[in-house]
Amino acid sequence: MAIPDYIVRMRRHVGHDLLWLPSVSAVIRNDAGELLLGQRADDGRWSVISGFVEPGEQPATALVREVREETGLDVAPVRMSSAVSHPHTYPNGDSCEYLNLGFLCRVVAGTARVNDDESLAVRWFAMDRLPELDKHALLVLAYALRDNPMAGYLPPGTGWDDVPD
Repeated sequence: MAIPDYIVRMRRHVGHDLLWLPSVSAVIRNDAGELLLGQRADDGRWSVISGFVEPGEQPATALVREVREETGLDVAPVRMSSAVSHPHTYPNGDSCEYLNLGFLCRVVAGTARVNDDESLAVRWFAMDRLPELDKHALLVLAYALRDNPMAGYLPPGTGWDDVPD
């Protein structure tokens, strides 16, 4: 699924103006320790698998749905690893601020493959051979892969521009 109907309806009213939206991101590693990333169809960049939380949907349910839709994999959330808001402007000019919940996940079943039109590719990467990632993806990864089991967040007073690239 591309853009949920409720967002399409909101865009009719606000055009490209800022929308505040809930989202989830999945940090998925295989038994070899490789990280699964998706190459986004909208801008060609590699990123962690992410998507919208739909109205009435729990974040963990959205996470499992989004990963299945985008990669064909069934995953189970291990723990919530981050809670961070971040801005994003799409190539068409749509502006969003996402409240993103990151989850560390384990694969339950399936084989990773492009499963919808949101991704150009999905691929496992060795941790020392990651492609260029934006600062949101890097932050989600850092929080998910650290030893501390508590969810990471930016300290009070920290703006997105304060996060290093």
